Amino acid sequence: MLRGDDPDRSVTDPRDEEPTALHIAGFVGQRLVVGSSFYPTRSPVNPELVSYQLRYMATDVDVQGLGWGAKVLEAAEDELRGLCVQQVWAYGRDTALGFYRTVGWSMVEGSEHLSAESGLPHTVIYKRLSAN
Repeated sequence: MLRGDDPDRSVTDPRDEEPTALHIAGFVGQRLVVGSSFYPTRSPVNPELVSYQLRYMATDVDVQGLGWGAKVLEAAEDELRGLCVQQVWAYGRDTALGFYRTVGWSMVEGSEHLSAESGLPHTVIYKRLSAN
């Protein structure tokens, strides 16, 4: 799903193995249908808040619209709240902004840009996390 399904394009991050990285995925049986990674990163929005950046979120086209992405984000947000994280943020792919709005994320107007990695339009998005 990421990088146009090109197996030669990397979707790894140097922080993947760090103990502070969080990786959440959803499976149907043995089949991985959605994945996401989160890393502690200072946010361009509310930089004073303890924040994690969402990277590499992708949902298999066969299950898009069935709630898998929302469930993965909900699980990640619950885990991050437990770590006293106050905000999550990302460079959201513009084609997915409707999804992020439905799960409570906000867009930063004027932050639209083409991703240097993918060449696709993205927008800065974020969500404040409340305490449990």
